[in-house]
Parts: sequence; C-alpha cells; structure tokens
Amino acid sequence: MKLFFTTIIIILLGVCLMPHKKAYATEREVATFGGGCFWCIEEVFDNLPGVDSAVSGYMGGSVKNPSYEEVSTGKTGHREVVQVTFDPAIISYHKLLEHFFAAIDPTDAGGQFADKGSQYTTAVFYHSAEQKAEAKQIEQELNESGLYELPVVTEILPATDFYPAEAYHQNYHTTCPLQYNAYKQGSGRAAYVHEMQKKREELQASERKGDDPPSVKETTVKGDAPGESAEKKAMDEQKVHLTPLQYEVTQQCGTEPPFHNEYWNNHREGIYVDVVSGEPLFASTDKFDSGTGWPSFTKPLATDAVVTRSDASLGMMRTEVRSKDSDSHLGHLFHDGPGPSGNRYCINSAALRFIPKEDLQKEGYGKYLKLFK
Repeated sequence: MKLFFTTIIIILLGVCLMPHKKAYATEREVATFGGGCFWCIEEVFDNLPGVDSAVSGYMGGSVKNPSYEEVSTGKTGHREVVQVTFDPAIISYHKLLEHFFAAIDPTDAGGQFADKGSQYTTAVFYHSAEQKAEAKQIEQELNESGLYELPVVTEILPATDFYPAEAYHQNYHTTCPLQYNAYKQGSGRAAYVHEMQKKREELQASERKGDDPPSVKETTVKGDAPGESAEKKAMDEQKVHLTPLQYEVTQQCGTEPPFHNEYWNNHREGIYVDVVSGEPLFASTDKFDSGTGWPSFTKPLATDAVVTRSDASLGMMRTEVRSKDSDSHLGHLFHDGPGPSGNRYCINSAALRFIPKEDLQKEGYGKYLKLFK
C-alpha cells in the first residue's frame, strides 16, 4: 500500500512539473510577409491589437540557418520577412494583408525603395489554402483599385522554413529609434507611404461622392521665369532627373540609410561634386572612415563651397550643411572628427556624384588633379 501511494505521488508531481503550452481562448494563426527591410515591416505589425508577436527573419531560400551577411548577398534565395502570430478573433488575416500592402510598393519587382535585390522583393507566404485565397483576392482588388499605375508584382508563395534574424535586428524600431527613423526617411519608404495614404483617401472620397477617381498627377516643369539665369535653369532641369532618394535628401532634407549608400565605403581617389549643380564639394584626400556608415570629410574643397545653418529637427540642435550654389541639403557638421579642427562633415551619398581621378580631365575638373600628385 505504501508503495502504491508513493507511485501516485510521483506521477502527480511529474504531471505538475511538466511544461504546459500557453492556453489561449482562441487558436492563434501565423502569417508571414516579405516587404523589403524587415525593420519597417516589423514596426507595422508590432503594436496592432490582436498581434501577439512580430519576428524578423528569413524565408524562401535553400541554405539552412542563414546569417544576415549570407542573405544580404542575394545568393541564398531568402527574403527578409516578418512572421506574425495573431488572434483571428481580434484581427483578421485580411486586415493584416491591408496593413502589409499599405507599407510597401507592391509594383516594384527589383526590391523596395533604397534596397534592391531579390532578398528585398515583396511576397506573401501563405500558411493555408484560405490565406492563399485571401492574398489572391486582395491582389486583384489592388490591381482594380486605380491606386497604382503599374501592376502588383508581389508574389504569393507557400511558406517554407522560417529562420529568425539575429537579435540586434529584432524590435529595431524601438531599440535604435534614431537610426531606424533615419533609415525609414532616407530610404524613401516614409514619403511613399504618406503619399499613397493620401491617394487612398482621395479615392475613397471620390467613391463616396460618386465622382470619377482622381487622375494620376504628372510632374511638370515650370516655364522659365523672367531674368532666370542659365545656371538656375540648368539646376532646375537637373532636379527633374534626380532619383527619388536624391530628391528626398537634397530637396526635402532627408537622410539616407547608414551603410546602405553609395559612397560610405568608397576608397577611390577623386572628388565629390554636388549632384544638382556639379559644384566641387569634397575630395577623397579629406575623406575618412568615421564608423557612422555615411561619407565623412574633415573639410570641404573650398570654404565657400558649402554653407551651414542651425537645425533643430528631431528634437536636437545640429549644424546643417548645404551646397552654396544649389542650396541642396548635404548633411550635417559635427565636431568629433580627427585632426586639429575636429570637424566631421557627415554627408549623404545621394547628394553627391563621385568623379574618379582618372576622369577629372575629361569631366572638366582637371585643375583638381594636383591634389593627387
């Protein structure tokens, strides 16, 4: 009898000590979305009612347990994705799809905004036949909405193995808010999302009134103003040909993402000129690695090539650097650089055009060859 009771007690203790799966009132579902940089997509879902978790990671490739460095090459077949665990009793899968498509450019087959490559292309990875059907439905609705000039190219694919990204990528919008906001603004995503939201509201207002949907606005170039200089005309014409990121940086005081820009790691000899006016601004002889992920210089080529002014944006006092000729935003001046002056001109690559030493003569900047002798 004593042995019997002892056995019962051991069994009961074992049951009590067994790990229990967390009980939910309703079954949770999983959804996976690839929308370019997973930092931005994670932010979309992170605080939605009904979402238990949003985890950045990788899906769709052939390599087991890939690292960020491997995925970034574009050779593993993975996309940057966010996997969402949600309560369908609170938020529907269709609503998650709406939030996802509102945060991306689904017409870009080459990537998302400043990030190009297969790892940044958009996709809905479905976990059930129902999810696949809903994704197909919303894709058709978007194509028929008049919202986009080009067709939606976001792929709808079966979910495969999901690999969580490194810890430093998780919740990046809350752990590194300054860097994250600089990236989101500088990549062009924030401006695009804002403009598309305005367009959605216009379309909805037109539908309520029964009007024809508003036509897509075309970019127009104003006629020459009386007395306008030839230099001013040339610069205005050049602005029309800027990429969205170049325009965002130079004309709207944007900031491109660190370490994901053209010249931060450029070690070639040459000069950097204003992307709008062509005015020489900086030389590689004054460039140094500041560790910030942006091109950094100790001084400009000429003291009167740039102008500075106070900048109180982002809740801090900084010194903005602008091009004197084109009045383009270039970056900011800090005083943590090397050398006696301590100056660090932190400049956006998108505001510059690099001319290598061997091309200076043919590009009309021959007088600067002496810098490299």
